[in-house]
Amino acid sequence: MRMRLFALSDIHVDYGANARWVDALSAEDHRDDTLILAGDLTEDRRLLAWCLGRFVAKFRQVLFVPGNHDLWVRRDAEIACSLRKFDEVLSIAADAGACMQPRLHGDALVVPLLGWYDYSFGLPCDDLRAMWMDYRACRWPEAFEPAQVAAHFLRMNPQTLPQPARRVVTFSHFLPRIDLIPFFVPRAMRRLDPVLGSSGIERQLRALGADLHVYGHSHINRRVTIDGVVYVNNAFGYPQEGAIAARRLLALDDELQ
Repeated sequence: MRMRLFALSDIHVDYGANARWVDALSAEDHRDDTLILAGDLTEDRRLLAWCLGRFVAKFRQVLFVPGNHDLWVRRDAEIACSLRKFDEVLSIAADAGACMQPRLHGDALVVPLLGWYDYSFGLPCDDLRAMWMDYRACRWPEAFEPAQVAAHFLRMNPQTLPQPARRVVTFSHFLPRIDLIPFFVPRAMRRLDPVLGSSGIERQLRALGADLHVYGHSHINRRVTIDGVVYVNNAFGYPQEGAIAARRLLALDDELQ
């Protein structure tokens, strides 16, 4: 059986319907396959361990980066900082058997890229600061603004490929460029632009020679080619988002031919 590469993001297993979908995935169909999980599984550490464990039980390898929801600490009184939550997420992923390091999938090297938003897509308005949950659900060290958070995570990413590969696939939770948001998004929703991603991710994936980049976060499923790189979003999304997200795994193998 041919090895396949799949992508999924924003599974949000805090919702029972989403968790049931994960649990119901075939335990046989993906034994030889690799799964990219591009963040936002859950803020709950117990559910995170369960979700990653279920995927690891069904796929040959699972590659993962956390999203913003995964680093929320609003319900973790004993965790003083989202950087410590990140360390906990690292441990949970390792214990579950998920990988957050570059791995080969056939002759393609799949490279996870950590990140955050840094306002390179615009400055937040007062309405955004009032409604965006990260401002209350995340806690950072004193004087750590989003730009410092993004720089901290970007420094953790590989600056060069750890080994040569015929094809390079990178993935991040956050968007690497703002023009991945399609034209039909209403103007009122564009106030979210500042918290969607970072141009630093784009610089890194280009330096690594990416042929394909998988991202999440926006909950708007899309495939577009820009300056030789194919960008793909396959968000599962919230139960009410069937019109813009999807309830399926997305195979990427045709993009790697």
